[in-house]
Amino acid sequence: MRAHLFAPLFALYVTCATATPAGWEFDPAWTIVEGGITRGSTASREIALVFTGGDHGEGASTILDTLREHGIRAAFFVTGAFVSREEHHPLLRRMVDEGHYVGPHSHAHPLYASWDDRSQTLVSEEFFRQDLQRNIDELRAFGAMAGPGPIYFIPPSEWYNREQVDWAREIGVVLINFTPGSGSNRDWAPESHASFMSSEAILQGILDFEQREERGLNGFLLLLHLGSQRQDKMHPLFPRLVTTLQERGYRFVRVDELLPFAPCD
Repeated sequence: MRAHLFAPLFALYVTCATATPAGWEFDPAWTIVEGGITRGSTASREIALVFTGGDHGEGASTILDTLREHGIRAAFFVTGAFVSREEHHPLLRRMVDEGHYVGPHSHAHPLYASWDDRSQTLVSEEFFRQDLQRNIDELRAFGAMAGPGPIYFIPPSEWYNREQVDWAREIGVVLINFTPGSGSNRDWAPESHASFMSSEAILQGILDFEQREERGLNGFLLLLHLGSQRQDKMHPLFPRLVTTLQERGYRFVRVDELLPFAPCD
């Protein structure tokens, strides 16, 4: 689950004519990278916790318990591999029942764009649509995405280009991604990987980033993984992360609350 930690950030105003998806409008205060939304408004101390899951989900129960204890609603984006495992079915039902947003992360977890040349698309539009729709359908079987409004989607490997943003928009899906900089997304990397950081170092990195950045974690989509192959797991430290950020004055909101779309007139 390689991801670039420091992507260029720039704001982009999008009008109703080019809104994503059709009929809905971007907020000009959001940060847009390659057409995908990577940060909400920095005007208030709000964070959206977003979790992705594939083959591994050993941290999900601890995460859900912590969220329930603190009265927090988060967002979970999972693949077909996660859904296919029967032991994950109670977790999916719990996510929906406890008011969390549950959205697609692709069915097969393909790599959409080259790591070396982001503009080089590696999947066809037909494959992209079929794979994404399959993921949406399998999650809807658990009651996810039942309300009105656009569907939010984190791409596999948290990597994409403008083509996938456009393809998603055409079927009513909003492509979003984590806010870079804090290093939270490195919790997937196993001990043998060059990107590995200890869970304590990841936690401290998030908190240090919050302190030194002028806007802190305002408007952040803070991404963690539901599980991984690594032995040094991040999820036991999740309660400490939540408590510390709440003590620093942050409020946790669902991704559709951080990024609410207004219908175009």
